[in-house]
Formats: sequence, structure tokens, C-alpha cells
Amino acid sequence: MADTANSSRKLKRTGYVTRFTRSQRLEHLVLLVSFLMLALTGLAQKYYTAGWAEWLILNMGGIAYTRLIHRVFGAIFTFSAIYHLGFLIYAHLARKAWFSMLPGAQDFRNVVEEIRYSLGLSSQPPQFGRYDYRQKFEYWGIVFGGTIMIITGFVLAFPLTFTSFLPGQFVAACKEAHGNEAMLAVLTIVVWHLYDVMLKPGIFPADVSIFTGRISWHRQQKEHPLEHVEYLKAQDDTSAGEKN
Repeated sequence: MADTANSSRKLKRTGYVTRFTRSQRLEHLVLLVSFLMLALTGLAQKYYTAGWAEWLILNMGGIAYTRLIHRVFGAIFTFSAIYHLGFLIYAHLARKAWFSMLPGAQDFRNVVEEIRYSLGLSSQPPQFGRYDYRQKFEYWGIVFGGTIMIITGFVLAFPLTFTSFLPGQFVAACKEAHGNEAMLAVLTIVVWHLYDVMLKPGIFPADVSIFTGRISWHRQQKEHPLEHVEYLKAQDDTSAGEKN
């Protein structure tokens, strides 16, 4: 207990702990930029008769350049997804790292605990580790939504190739799925993600940890108490190893 208290005091003096690596921050930046460009150029094509869409297409040099920009960032998005998958496989096989974004039974229990706490039926909020159920839900939404966007986008980029062995209706179906999934993704970001990282009480005006890579000692203790305990234990083990 004394060692944990000493580590806690040491962390409190430094003020911050590392939450995201440089590689993770770079991945997020690529995702952020590619998503914004895909949303702008894609929705402009979907709603091309709207005034804002016409203005955007004209200022991008016309529909041909708008489509070209969309496909370039689609390729960037695809390669970033492949890189992310490769990194996860490498981390699991080479470093034996457990995938912390996998949902489990505890996440469903946390949902029930959160509802009970919000309704005043429980005096204690649920305790979260590195990621809570909301973050896992959003992550897997990006995974499944991104997979749909990549597959349908690839079909729309090469329609003649696919219609050589598939019926033409398949391309039309991919176009509908691509556009609707894009709208769903944009609404999810605006309604869910922006609130969670910008407007939520306690972090307003913005949570910048994904850009700085650091989270305050107080926030980790409050929002990710189980991770905080593990972090203190790791600090204690490191200190004990150095003494030995």
C-alpha cells in the first residue's frame, strides 16, 4: 500500500501519463483527414443539386477533380485500415498483446450499471479500464462501417470489372450502400464522437489526448480507474526492479 501511495504521489507531481503512442496518434490523424475529405467530396457528389455541393464541386475544379480527390483519399483510408490490421496481428503474435478493444460480458454489465447510476438506482458509477463500452462501440462501428465503405467503394471505382462477372444490379446496390453508410458515419461522428471528445462535461472544450498522447493523472483516475490501478502497479514493479 505504501508503494502504491508513493507512485500515486509521484504521478500527481508529474501531472500526466502516456495514453497513446506516436504511431496511434499518427493513425488517428490520417483517419481524421481522410474521413473529412471523403465526407466532403462524397456527400457533395451524393447531393450535387444542393447549393453547398455545387459550390464545393466548383471550387475543387469540377466533378472530375472532386471524384479524383475522393478516390485518392479512399486509397489512403484503405491503406491505413490495412496497416491497422497488420499492426494488430503483429502486436498479438510478436508481443502477445491482448486486444483491449474486444467487447466482453463486463461491457454489457457496465451498460446496466451506467443506466442504474444515471437513474439514481446506484450510488457508484461503473468502473472502466483503458476503454469503456462507448469507445468500443464506436471503434467497432468504424471497423464494420469502414469495411462496407472500402468494399463498395472498390466496386464503384471499377464497375466494368465487376459487371463482367456480376449483374449490374450489384453495382447499383453498392452505390446505395456506400452513400447511406457514409451518411450514417457522418451523423455518428457529429452526434456521438464530437460530443464525447469536445462537448462532454469535464473535457470541454476538447479532449486533446489523441494529439498530445497524454492524459492527466486526474482524468485517468476518474474516467479509467481500473487502468489507473494497473498503471500504478506497473510503476511499482518497475521501481522494485530498479532497486533489485
